[in-house]
Amino acid sequence: MGIFILIIVILLIILAIRNIRVVPQANAFVIERLGTYKATWGVGLHMKVPLIDKIQKKVSIKEQVVDFPPQPVITKDNVTIQIDTVIYFQITDPKAYCYGVENPMNAIENLTATTLRNIIGDLELDQTLTSRDTINTQMRSILDEATDPWGIKVNRVEVKNIIPPAEIQNAMERQMKAERERRESILRAEGEKKSAILVAEGNKEAAILNAEASREAAIREAEGRAKAILKIQEAKAEGIRMIREAAPSQEYLSLRGMEAFEKASDGRATKIIIPSELQNIAGLTSSVVELIKEDNINETELPRGSKDNEGFDKEIETNYDGN
Repeated sequence: MGIFILIIVILLIILAIRNIRVVPQANAFVIERLGTYKATWGVGLHMKVPLIDKIQKKVSIKEQVVDFPPQPVITKDNVTIQIDTVIYFQITDPKAYCYGVENPMNAIENLTATTLRNIIGDLELDQTLTSRDTINTQMRSILDEATDPWGIKVNRVEVKNIIPPAEIQNAMERQMKAERERRESILRAEGEKKSAILVAEGNKEAAILNAEASREAAIREAEGRAKAILKIQEAKAEGIRMIREAAPSQEYLSLRGMEAFEKASDGRATKIIIPSELQNIAGLTSSVVELIKEDNINETELPRGSKDNEGFDKEIETNYDGN
């Protein structure tokens, strides 16, 4: 009897030890008693009733990430694209997660696909490619509301990749290439325009500087000539003043007149001015007149006795100013 009791006690101890459970951090156990929900164990040491209580489900309450495969979606402009999404969720109610829906992950995947089709169906391809933030926000709001009865909270939804058809990709690449070539042409044209403007401005400034230099040179040259003429006139005036101050005699003036007459009668002049003192020298005057007539006839080739020759003798003028 004693041995039997000991065996029973040992079996009870073993059974009790086998029904002791430790719930780790960030986990929860859903407990059923006789097929009915009994409790949800949190972190710590727990003991269930042997043969009556059962751990229905062990649930991780950490945030989880699910990457769904690409889903075919049709845009508003009838383009079929492939979109794969990533969902970040967390189980907030283990009981609802355990009893709310069968196969929660499959339910979330199908719900994500249908929600994505509804959202993309209202957008064109270009809007889809540029509205990822809008898509993410709408999907998170819809999924979070739909999964709340299942004890799941959707924290974030990210569109991982958008894959358009190969034809669309080629067209987009050609469009991008054309756009870049257009920008390149615009930049090149702007550069050439600026270069031409700078060259024109440089030529303008060079022409202005050349004109200013020419004007300055002309002004300085004119000033130099004016100063030279002024010096010459001042020298002449000084010479006349010195002659007047010297009071030359009448004999000296007559001698200078003879010298001037000698230079004038070398055959080159067509008009000779004879000092009044020489008018009495008839022979010399007649010779000079004949010489002038011959030179004039040779130059003009006029017949003798014409009106031009009649007044030729009158070209000899007498003018003596005393200088």
